[in-house]
Amino acid sequence: MAEQDSCPMTTRTLPLLFSCLLAFALSPAVVHAERADRDKPMNIEADTLRHDELKQVSLFTGNVVMTKGTIVLRGAQLEVRQDPEGFQFGTVTAAAGKRAFFRQKRDSAPGAPHEYVEGEGEVIEYDGKADIVKFIRRGELRRYRDTTLTDQVNGALIVYNNVTDVFNVDGVKSTSTPAAQAGTPSGRVRMTLTPKEKPTEGSSGAPQPAPRTGQPPVLRNSPELSNGGSK
Repeated sequence: MAEQDSCPMTTRTLPLLFSCLLAFALSPAVVHAERADRDKPMNIEADTLRHDELKQVSLFTGNVVMTKGTIVLRGAQLEVRQDPEGFQFGTVTAAAGKRAFFRQKRDSAPGAPHEYVEGEGEVIEYDGKADIVKFIRRGELRRYRDTTLTDQVNGALIVYNNVTDVFNVDGVKSTSTPAAQAGTPSGRVRMTLTPKEKPTEGSSGAPQPAPRTGQPPVLRNSPELSNGGSK
């Protein structure tokens, strides 16, 4: 019979820094998310840890910060579990009245601006097998190009697929409480899309007309006219 290990730790003066090496088994078909993230170890910093070896569940509480490559997760509590296949799943819960935070860098072409995806929600669920992130209650998803906010969407539930770069957003039903509707007025989905910058003048490959100098064109003498014209 497997032995259950329950080891609460409460050291609030010095946060615990765990280099857990709980590598998320991400899908090999990752295209838009940072590819290198799947090979990076998971580092979790928290005030307390309770680990159940029998259930393969770890519960971190108190100012939790998880990093894995370019992925950053922050919240009041993080539960990490592992299935029999070795895939990891994380659920981050925010403190009362606040929202948990997610950030990840996206792959970009050489020389192109760096892009990042940020999201917030009262609860954030990460599926390491399907590479899907859910932002639950007061969800918000933002995309940045360098430091410029380009796109933003708000909803009661946002499901973001890192592999396909597709997200689904649900609004709040009319039966929801006013507190649940905070951040999504009238319970409707909101989205802001910023058009890409237009190329500046002279940046295209089309030839540009020669600048005018302000001088009239020079008239040259015709040999025929110089000799008296044609006969």
